[in-house]
Amino acid sequence: MVTPRFRTGVTDLLPFVGLSLVVIVTPGQDTALTIRNSLRGRSRAGVRTAIGVSAGQATWTLVTAAGLTGVLAASGEAYAALRFAGIGYLLYLGGQSLAAAVRGSSTLSIRAGVANPDAKPASALFEGLISNLTNPKMLAFFPSLLPQFGDSLPGLVSHGLGFSLMTMVWLTAYALAVARLGNVLLRPTILRSLEALTGACLIGFAAHMWTTS
Repeated sequence: MVTPRFRTGVTDLLPFVGLSLVVIVTPGQDTALTIRNSLRGRSRAGVRTAIGVSAGQATWTLVTAAGLTGVLAASGEAYAALRFAGIGYLLYLGGQSLAAAVRGSSTLSIRAGVANPDAKPASALFEGLISNLTNPKMLAFFPSLLPQFGDSLPGLVSHGLGFSLMTMVWLTAYALAVARLGNVLLRPTILRSLEALTGACLIGFAAHMWTTS
């Protein structure tokens, strides 16, 4: 019996970081959700969204390390349930943004710099977590990425958590940048346009998930 190796050398770390950064900085549903919540609840909500997304990725890391992703992927019913849950949740979030854009409800108290009172940080964290956990692409992504760089339980977990941490840093930077531009972005016309754009993006990701999953 061959004992699995825990690869920690620089030759393994650099390719992992490089590949991870390419994946992380590519805009997707998590980026759109972070921007949406940063517009609605300023930096606190955006950062909480980033934490929620990263917590979801950490969960996928542990599931992958335990070997459960293979079981889920092999179960057509489980995969279909996850897929439909993800599509439905993205449609729900996107519909919320489009409705807010029509009503202009996210433009409350702009001059005082007060965020939308409906965008609670705790809700933003939950939205980030559920959005990531109901993304069926994660079911294929982590089992294909992590074993390339770690073939033991510690290796899988450490690389997966590293990926989650890098994601949190990147999305937090997004949230802080959006909040810093708040005086410009929170003008009623611009904010309603951005709400509509992020809503359309979330619905577009749902449509893409429907056609490709």
